[in-house]
Amino acid sequence: MNTRQRHTADQHLLERYVKMILAAPVYDLAVRTPLQAAPALSALLGNQILLKREDLQPTFSFKIRGAYNTLVQLDDAQRRRGVITASAGNHAQGVALAAHELGIKATIVMPSTTPALKVLGVRSRGAETVLHGASFPFALAHALQLAEQSGGTFVSPFDDPRVIAGQGTVGMEVLRQQQGALDAIFVPVGGGGLIAGIAAYVKYLRPEVRIIGVEPEGSSCLLAALQAGERVVLPSVDTFADGTAVAQIGAYGFEICRRHVDEVITVSNDELCSAIKLIYDDTRSITEPSGALAVAGVRAYVARSQARRQTLVAINSGANINFDSLRHVAERVAAQVVGWGASSHLIPVPQLLMRKESNAVGSRE
Repeated sequence: MNTRQRHTADQHLLERYVKMILAAPVYDLAVRTPLQAAPALSALLGNQILLKREDLQPTFSFKIRGAYNTLVQLDDAQRRRGVITASAGNHAQGVALAAHELGIKATIVMPSTTPALKVLGVRSRGAETVLHGASFPFALAHALQLAEQSGGTFVSPFDDPRVIAGQGTVGMEVLRQQQGALDAIFVPVGGGGLIAGIAAYVKYLRPEVRIIGVEPEGSSCLLAALQAGERVVLPSVDTFADGTAVAQIGAYGFEICRRHVDEVITVSNDELCSAIKLIYDDTRSITEPSGALAVAGVRAYVARSQARRQTLVAINSGANINFDSLRHVAERVAAQVVGWGASSHLIPVPQLLMRKESNAVGSRE
């Protein structure tokens, strides 16, 4: 396939997803979340920072979008057999709520390390929970086995075009809410459904807008795949940011990401803790570690590139964190402040955030 043929095929792929995104009936359950200015972050970083508040969804995460878009399209036979999924918690709550609304039996396999708040959220919505394995890959394998044994329909948390289209409505809203200057959108990455959906919609309509993925250092499966030129399986994953602790990027998502994600940034757990505090300072809301990935990525990007006076959107993807875990977050932030010798209540952008060039993947277009 020559360059022109590849470009044409690529545009057809994006067009197909854009049509699916526009047709996704997510607002039967999901809400159009605000794109909120973050004045303190903007002043700190010298850029206009806007937060897409997906933590305000009914399940406190964007995952309700893809879950409902998938379940609502099941046929009658699939609905009667019920659905099975694996999730670190946010997709699980989305599937549980969608199944409850549609009258479908749902079984959710979750890692044994899943925060209790997420488990309770699933059970409160009427789904059956199965705790299995130390991390998501183990839960996924068990869920696939249960689906094969029971005949239930497996609902992927990210590797399904319907899920990707549902998540892509986030990108659709961002472009409608910010019709003026927009330089980059920072997106948390786990299995890749959210960033693939956003990239498909945004790159089709506004290709000049940069799509930047942000991953934890301990579970950077998209970065590894882009560097290798193919999907790879990480030998282990760090579960601190449990919502993105995925060992392999999804196949459908990678098809989009390999050409339309401009860059991937990795951040440490300490950087995530700092981002949680910064978001709280600006919005008085508390995000989970995965939900703060995009803000942490914005800080790293600005520190490395010295960008100024740009308009940068960060997707606050979720707020499902156990209250008890906040002690650890606060302790890590306090330790960093002491280490930097800072006196301000705002966390400064330290030199340690400067990323090595090897931690960023340049444009794939």
